[in-house]
Amino acid sequence: MLLKSLSLISVILIGVGGASATNDKKEKLLNAIESNLPHALKTLQKSVNINSGTMNFEGVKAVGDLYQRELDDIGFQTQWIDGSVFNRAGHLVAEYGTKGPKILMIGHLDTVFSQEDAFQSAENLSNDLIKAPGITDMKGGDVIIIETVRALKAAGVLDDVSIRIVMTGDEEASGKPLAKSKKAIIDAAIWADIALGFEDGDSNIKTAVIARRGSVNWSLDVVGRPAHSSQIFTDNVGYGAILESARILNSFREELSVIENLTFNPGRIAGGTRINEDNATATSTAFGKSNVVSKTLRVTGGIRALSPEQLADAKAKMQSIVAASLPHTSATLAFEEGYPPMAPTQANKQLLALYSAASKELGYGDVTAVKPRQAGAADISFAADHVDMALDGLGLMGSGGHTKEEIADMTSFKKNIQKAALLILKLSEK
Repeated sequence: MLLKSLSLISVILIGVGGASATNDKKEKLLNAIESNLPHALKTLQKSVNINSGTMNFEGVKAVGDLYQRELDDIGFQTQWIDGSVFNRAGHLVAEYGTKGPKILMIGHLDTVFSQEDAFQSAENLSNDLIKAPGITDMKGGDVIIIETVRALKAAGVLDDVSIRIVMTGDEEASGKPLAKSKKAIIDAAIWADIALGFEDGDSNIKTAVIARRGSVNWSLDVVGRPAHSSQIFTDNVGYGAILESARILNSFREELSVIENLTFNPGRIAGGTRINEDNATATSTAFGKSNVVSKTLRVTGGIRALSPEQLADAKAKMQSIVAASLPHTSATLAFEEGYPPMAPTQANKQLLALYSAASKELGYGDVTAVKPRQAGAADISFAADHVDMALDGLGLMGSGGHTKEEIADMTSFKKNIQKAALLILKLSEK
């Protein structure tokens, strides 16, 4: 992709070379972050105590309202984008500024914890550890976004950049069609020069994300010729659906598992004489007898790739394997819409270098790139192809994401607000 603004690369190279932010602005940033830290912690506590499982539309909207009030107070123009057309709560979008580099900051409001889940509120484990639903994935990152722009406003930097914040309500379970559910992010990315994501990455404060693998679901439907099992392998009966699926899946394993950064996973399988599926609950049931050759089988799974080219190559290999059917069997492999890859571009590496320089300037040491195998899919992937450069994993660090042991390391909270604010200050200084 041609750079929208070649000067951005120059800014980054100058920043890494040693042109630091002015001491006055930097001091104002750090003072503002420190003075507002108690309020930031209260906002975080309020938000994690609101259940916002993806399908709890009222809860997702309530978290959006909480953050919207904070951004309104800072001076952003905010709006709630209703999600009824893609069967989700919606998204919060906020804008500020008309000059300087255009920066997209990405968060999400929803969590994996439903209204029925037992894990509903925060628990202080120590001064530095808080257990709470969605605290690292990613309400901590959302509050880091808010406090970063608040500090930029206090230091007089916010008027030197253009910011658009998109906090989606369906990152954990995307609404469909994706063209509608991801439109707010894609439109903002088309507008922006730079995208910053505030997920927790691999929960290591010494790393950030310059590449994410795409994630696409697939389904395999296999049909065989039913007959008495005594006739299996004969010219008239063949091998049945279950043995054909075993051939296909093992061939997938042999051909795909050796490709670096590519993984595929069959997550659910059911086969026999007849099967029933309930997609709403991700369950399958099957009827079959040991003396009957299987008639039908269905496998559902996912595949993750580092680039569009790698994904296309893997899809072609899989389809070729499926087409080489055993006698009297047939199979159909279908791929759904999914998360595109975020490729590890040179510009992303340069943005990471500037973020690392900010970290070192603050006394926190180098920040290096997360290995792509350790970073899951995230909303920034929908933005990455539309901006000059992208960086993710700038949020609140911790452990146990997506489990009832989701615990935030609060020592990373202030540090990552400071680092993000100083990064944007550096980007503003042309």
